[in-house]
This record gives sequence, C-alpha cells and structure tokens, in this order.
Amino acid sequence: MDSNHRFPPIGSYGFLSDCHTSALVSYDGAVEWLCLPRFDSASTFAALLDRDAGHFKIAPRGVVVPLSRRYEPGTLVIETTWVTDTGWVVIHDALTIAEWATSDGKGSRPDTEHESDRSLLRTMTCIDGEVEMEMECLPRFAYGAGPASWSGGELGEAVALGPDGTELRLTSDMELSVEDGLARGALKLRENETGFCALAWGDGDLGGPRSAPEALERLDSTEEFWRHWLRDGDFPDHPWRIHLQRSALVLKGLTYTPTGAILAAPTTSLPETPGGERNWDYRYSWIRDSTFSLWALHTLGFDQEARDFMRFIVDVCQEDPDLQIMYGIGGEKDLTESTLDHLGGYGGARPVRIGNGAYDQRQNDVWGALLDSIYLHEKALRGTGTPTDRQLIRYQVEAAIAAWPHPDQGIWESRGEPQHYVSSKLMIWVAVDRGARLARSLGFEEVAEGWKRTAEEFRDEILERGVRDGVFRQHYETDALDASTLLIPLLRFLPRDDPRIKATVEAIAADLTEHGLVLRYKVEETDDGLSGEEGTFLICSFWLVSALSEIGEQARARALCERLLESSGWLDLYAEELDAPSGRHLGNFPQAFTHLALVNAVSHVIADEQREDGGPTAVFTEMGGVREDA
Repeated sequence: MDSNHRFPPIGSYGFLSDCHTSALVSYDGAVEWLCLPRFDSASTFAALLDRDAGHFKIAPRGVVVPLSRRYEPGTLVIETTWVTDTGWVVIHDALTIAEWATSDGKGSRPDTEHESDRSLLRTMTCIDGEVEMEMECLPRFAYGAGPASWSGGELGEAVALGPDGTELRLTSDMELSVEDGLARGALKLRENETGFCALAWGDGDLGGPRSAPEALERLDSTEEFWRHWLRDGDFPDHPWRIHLQRSALVLKGLTYTPTGAILAAPTTSLPETPGGERNWDYRYSWIRDSTFSLWALHTLGFDQEARDFMRFIVDVCQEDPDLQIMYGIGGEKDLTESTLDHLGGYGGARPVRIGNGAYDQRQNDVWGALLDSIYLHEKALRGTGTPTDRQLIRYQVEAAIAAWPHPDQGIWESRGEPQHYVSSKLMIWVAVDRGARLARSLGFEEVAEGWKRTAEEFRDEILERGVRDGVFRQHYETDALDASTLLIPLLRFLPRDDPRIKATVEAIAADLTEHGLVLRYKVEETDDGLSGEEGTFLICSFWLVSALSEIGEQARARALCERLLESSGWLDLYAEELDAPSGRHLGNFPQAFTHLALVNAVSHVIADEQREDGGPTAVFTEMGGVREDA
C-alpha cells in the first residue's frame, strides 16, 4: 500500500468537465482521475485511488510544484504557470467542447445540447526563456486493473488499447516513445512557442488536434463556450459574485448533457474519515438534491438547465412511479454496490466502492424533494406542467401520505436501524403541503383541501413527537441533534420567528459544531452502522448561514459565510466535508450539494446586506420559492 503522504490534498485538485465526463488534475500536472466515456464509466486514470492506477502528467523537467494555478475567468479551463531555472511556461488543461449552434436563432446563448470533442487537451506555451517539457501517459483501464497496449508513436501519434477494447488516441507535437504500457514525450519550447498533447476517445469525427494552432483553436472555443454560458446567468453586483459564478460552473460541469441529470460528485471513495471506511460512490443523481438544484439554477437565471434536470426527474418517475432515492445519470435503477479490492484507496482509505448500496433504501424525504421541485419549477416558469405531470403529482402525494407511518434511513442514508427521523417527516409534510398548493393552483379545490388537512395533521405530530425542550431532535426516540433540522426554517414549516426555530438553530450552533463548523450529527449518539469519526459537513455549515439569516442573526450569518468562503479548495472548489482543525477537505470532490448550499447561503447574506442598505432585496418564500424583488 502506498504511503499516505504521496496523495495530494483533496482540496488541491482541479476539476475539468465537458458535461459528459470529468477529470481531476493534481497541482503537479498529473491527471489522476478520468472515466470514459461517461462520468460513471470505469476509470482510465485512477491515481487518485491508488498511485499505480494510471496518470497523465505534463510538467517542466525537474520541477514538482508550479508557481500558480487558476481557472481562466468564467471557464472550466485550468491555467498553470511554471517557472524553471531557464524560463517560464504556461499550461492550459481542458476537456474540450466543439462549436455549438444557438437555440433561439438570435445568437444570445449557446445551445445546452453542445457537443463534446471527446478530447482531453493540454497546451504548453513558453512565455520567457526556454523550458524542457516532459510528458508521461500511463492509462490503466477498468479502475486500474487493465494495462494499456500501445502502438505507433511516430509523427506524434500513438494508440493505447485496453483489454476490453477501449481505445485512446494520443496526438502531440512532442517526440513520443512507447514502452511497457507507458507513453513518454519530450519537447523544448522557446519564448512564444506553443506545444500540445491531447487524448481522444470514442467514435467522434474530430479526434485530437494535429497541430498547435488547431489545439489553441479548440481551447479558445471551449473557453468561449463557458463564458457565453455563464453570461446568460443572473448574478448580483457583489464581491461574492465570483463564488456564485464558480459554483454555477461546477453545477453545469456536473450535469450530464444527454439526460440533464446532475451528479452528486464526479468521484468515488474519497474518504470522509482519513484512512477510514466512510467511502462512497457519488457519481449518481439523487432525488434529494433536486429541490436545492432547482432553487439554485432558477435563482441564478439558468432556467434551461433547470428544465433539463426537471425533465430527467419527471422521466424517471414516469417510467416507474415508485421512487428510488437516486438514479444513474442515464436513468438507471440498479446501482448495485461492490468493492475494488485491488485498489489501495486514497491515503489508504478502504474499501474502494463502485455502485451505491443506498439506492434501494427507504428514504421518506424523496417525495418532499420531488414535490417541492415541481412546485418551484411551476412557479418559476409560470405553470408549464402537462396533464401527465399532474397525474404524477397526485400519485406521489398519495405515496408520501402512505409512507408517513413508516420509519426510514433518513437524509444521511444511515445503515443502522430505521427510525422516525424528523427531517424525513418534515419532507413528507413538504410533499403534501406543496401538493395542496399545486392542486389549488390547478383548480382542484377539493383535493387541495384534503391534502391541506393532512399536512396540518402531520405538522401537529412532528411538533408533538419531534421536539424536546423546545428544540427539534434527530428522530422521535432521541434527544440527539441533527443538522438536517436546519432545513425547517428554509422549508417554511414554521414562521421564522417561532421560538422553536430560533432554539433549534442556536442549539445546533452551540452543541453540534466543531471549531464553529457543523457536524451532521454526533457519531457516538447515532446508529449509522459505521465506525470512525467524520469531519464537519460543509453543506450543514452553509445551511447554518442561511438559518442564522432567517432568524435575524445577520452579522453571525455573514461572519460564518465569510469563513466558509475562505476555506474553499485551491481553486474555489468544495468537497463534502472539512476537517475543522486542519482545514483539509474530505470526501468526494467537488461536491454538488456543498455548492448548492453555498448559493443559498451567499444569496441570503447578500439579501440581508441589500435590505440593510435600503436597496432591492430578495424575499425567500418556500425553499422552492423563486426570488422576488421587494
């Protein structure tokens, strides 16, 4: 097993995407994670999970650490600047995107059905002196189990073939050599000279570029795509705008274009506990995330992406109305979990898992997430639902009502005994409450009244059985706290000035934090079926920002939000967790849920500032509510 110190910090990786797959790039110039051809396919490079499981590295000879790294503004293209004893070189990395056609005939925005080049492009430009560049390409197919067989190498082109027939095409203006599954390249660049290296896959017509000018054209078109897309958003004129824009780019980058599905994260088995067993595959789309995704996308002005994701959710529900908690990004239902025992794991954290055994758990929050998403979407788009959608609404509300008496595994997918989790009961209430509102807006008054009465009964039970000493608890049979109850004010279960809301927020801030950041729950008080500690959850800390804003603690909300924004990874990306004492990011990376909560929290703080300044502000109605000027 490899030494733990050889793994770069999780928060140091850069994230590339073409909305079909993604890559993670280490600070030393190595691509250490790439799955082909989809986000959830088997990996081609997986040094992220085992140092011998494949990488693709480009860097100046003899230099390990670059001078600087950043995203080209408004893009998912990474720029890395290196300085050596003889010169300076700038490397740009991108999963390239081809030219697009506009969807509205006016050229005002790129079509979301853009075309991936199916190519990972890396360009090198010497900006001063001269620099000797080196390249290593070591594919290890099938999650590191399948070595590559190389052919070619003459005239800057080579082909790597995997045992399963997977083919990679390497093109470059470097001098190439291939041996023992490894392709190497070398190139001396002088001032103002550019070199390139590209990997291409699949049956696309383009393949990789054949010259440096063509490589630069591909890079320019990719940057232009991202900037055109971002320009279509709605961002406030505020110093924190950059964080909203980066989160928007991450969410777009985690969207699988063919279906509109949004992944929870592009990685598997990055540990929540260093060296521990809390390692999960997040390359799937959770119904749970839909409320937050739709809210963020509509808030930031990306209605088309919201439509695409909503259609994905509706499609999987119509195919089989009995909801799962998560689906594959192509709508797949079977996500059977297995382990890859030949991989040592990030920092020795094992097992390495693919698939996710939680897919067939009972989680009663799914109906609330679905109905709140539909309610939000209908409000944002002024009621575009179809009769089929309305039939779906009725089926799902009735399913939520039927689930009420049953315990479940909760929002955190506990692998312990089922319980009557307050957050799950809350989301069933949300399902019935939003169903009643939708029914009334569609003219079904009798149905709406019946569902409204049921929602009131559910609320009464939650308040009777889920509250102890004026504070909402994790589930009906415990006094333990749970950060998921921070959603109560955001979902408009009670008025924000209700004393039980304030008491719950304050109790979590005081007793469920570590160095001021929020834990999901205390592992010693919760039967989650696992051992070991875990870090503070970034989504929960961003929820606390929003909840503090809701109860009128604007100064505390801003201070915590500022701290969280300063704790981002090296490229303004977030994992799932943060080790509060060290500031290390833990868990899969980058994490959609964290970036979604960031959008909500930052929007709350900006709204508070605008309100204090007497300018236009944002009124947050239901969590699924659209932003309105007031």
